[in-house]
Amino acid sequence: MSSLAKDIQIVRELAKRYREIAESELHVRMRRRFRDTNDLKIVRPPLIMEEIPWHEMNMDGELDCLAEDGRLRSMEYGLRVALFREKHFKCDNYAVPWWPVHKSFSNTGTGFAIDEDRVAVDKQNNIVSHRYHDVLADERSLEAYHDPVITPHPERDRENVAFAEEVFGDVLPVRLTGHGIYYAPWDTIAMLRGVEPILVDMMERPEYLHRIMALFTRGMTAEMDQMERYGLYEPDPVTLHCTPGAFTHEEPVDPAFGTCRNVWFRTMAQMFSTVSPAAHDEFDVQYSLPLAKRCAHTYYGCCEPLFDRIGVLKQYPNLRKVGCSPWADVEKTAEQLGGNYVLSRKPSPAHVAISTDPDQIRKEIAETAELCLKYGTPCDITLKDISTVSYRPGNLILWAETASAVLDEYYGEA
Repeated sequence: MSSLAKDIQIVRELAKRYREIAESELHVRMRRRFRDTNDLKIVRPPLIMEEIPWHEMNMDGELDCLAEDGRLRSMEYGLRVALFREKHFKCDNYAVPWWPVHKSFSNTGTGFAIDEDRVAVDKQNNIVSHRYHDVLADERSLEAYHDPVITPHPERDRENVAFAEEVFGDVLPVRLTGHGIYYAPWDTIAMLRGVEPILVDMMERPEYLHRIMALFTRGMTAEMDQMERYGLYEPDPVTLHCTPGAFTHEEPVDPAFGTCRNVWFRTMAQMFSTVSPAAHDEFDVQYSLPLAKRCAHTYYGCCEPLFDRIGVLKQYPNLRKVGCSPWADVEKTAEQLGGNYVLSRKPSPAHVAISTDPDQIRKEIAETAELCLKYGTPCDITLKDISTVSYRPGNLILWAETASAVLDEYYGEA
């Protein structure tokens, strides 16, 4: 048997095990709960762990890859990660009964480039410290802007699908999938400038910040126009930035369905934790509103606490999901969202960084469950931004077991 044939055999054996998991009744129910949650039904909250430091997770060589071919090795690793999740993490692990091939495209960007210094404690970890240099310090720097140009690569899509179908054969179906909208302008601006200059400019040069945001809005408008024109958006995503996707369709949908009016708009302004609700509205919400209105639903928020500005967010007519970070007041958030929006709870990753205290986990998850039930608020729960577990995979295993047990008590078993 040739080396390539051996590699294909390795991937197929893993794919068989993966497909059995994805087609199990447990995962059929999981996908139904994902859909029901986004449809604002009160069901057992999806429990998810994402942004995991996988370089710290290789227990007993379970993530060691054997394939020699680069593309097959990448497929093998993806399948090993999925099998690892299902074996060790008692939560909702996104197993779907197909292999996704993401549509290929290139993006010229807007002409702005980040200038930074980095310091890494663990060279295997992509989470590092940054010091950003202000490359948008004055009006002249804005002259570098140009509208982004999107170029689809359908020939590459055909090649990638054909390769995947050849590898998996009848073991696992292959699905060509699009992309979601992820719009975080203030994350990008903070990386182009640093946070402090932005906060100073809010007081001293607000008109300059408005010029910057006008350019970013123009760029995103051009990007959405082109992504929509080329059918590059995904109307039925598996995930919405580490939270449950829609799972409306078990079968592939018509690519023409991937227009803006059928996709989610995902946005946030994480550095605005320290600004007033009025400033948040002025410098972010008013700019993203026209973009969000083009889409089916809006998911707002990430790490910024939003409990004191829910009223501002309700200006989005299609608002469906709101982030509730570790720094948020959960009760105020749940009370204001009620049964009209999904509360997307983000527990603190600090509780798994060094050691794990089951009592602390129970307290945090129980608070979320009790308050969401009290106010009739649908919710999902995602442990994310996990920069490290100090090379102790058991921290995440214990977190998932404990959190799942708490949800069993409040909502019944998954």
